Amino acid sequence: RSELASCCDAVHNFIASQNNTPLRSNMSYEVDSKKTILITEDIFKMLPVVRTVSLPVIIIAVSYIFWVSNRAAFISGAHLFKKMFPNFRCNLPPILGSISKDVGNKTNLVTVNPSIISQKYNKLNEKKTEFLENIAVYGDAFLLLPAFSFRSNTATSFKVYHTLQEFKATQRAIFFHPTYLKSLAQFWRTKGVKAYRLSSGFMITSAALELCENVKLYGFWPFSKSTEKMPISHHYYDNQLPKPGFHAMPKEYNQLLQLHGKGILKLQFGKCESD
Repeated sequence: RSELASCCDAVHNFIASQNNTPLRSNMSYEVDSKKTILITEDIFKMLPVVRTVSLPVIIIAVSYIFWVSNRAAFISGAHLFKKMFPNFRCNLPPILGSISKDVGNKTNLVTVNPSIISQKYNKLNEKKTEFLENIAVYGDAFLLLPAFSFRSNTATSFKVYHTLQEFKATQRAIFFHPTYLKSLAQFWRTKGVKAYRLSSGFMITSAALELCENVKLYGFWPFSKSTEKMPISHHYYDNQLPKPGFHAMPKEYNQLLQLHGKGILKLQFGKCESD
């Protein structure tokens, strides 16, 4: 935790805010690092005023493969958990219908890959209503986008922000700070996680380690077979694999195993035991 804090400082740098992104400054992109974007007054107004980010405890519920069985009450936050445990999810996963009994529906923050907005909602040039209907299941959660990772992400991420504003949606768009993500990639590279880009789940887990007292991970399993050698899909809702060479999932998982073994976080394996 102290290593992450000294190099990345999620408390102050996790999301782009008016406190860490000066008006009229030129912000460098995370991956397209030779390219910059001028923080105009319009962009500056989109950024929240945040001095620090702090959460008591967290459950990260993401979408590699869920083996939780009838655990919606736990993940959604029954009783004490409703008050204490924020839930983070990745890339707009479905949480309604029969699957909700396994994955729950409580959501405080959900990451959004701009490619989903482009492919599924035509960059919100159309299908705004469908998009708003689909994200309504997340209540008043924050939608976290990598607007400043690639220049191609910016317009799509801003379109999400303006769509939420236009229709007075209960959700709000926020953006990863590119300096934080760049520092995070450098940190994990020294630990052996060398990839073109870290996965969204690994980014959120890293931030949670700094921001939260307890971190519990559900659904992290980057392999094509279960511990019982049974074939399984990549996500609980589809089998769409990441681009080859884009992420280093096994290496990320090895780091999570080490953190689990040291008691720094809890990684849920297999099915949850019933209470």
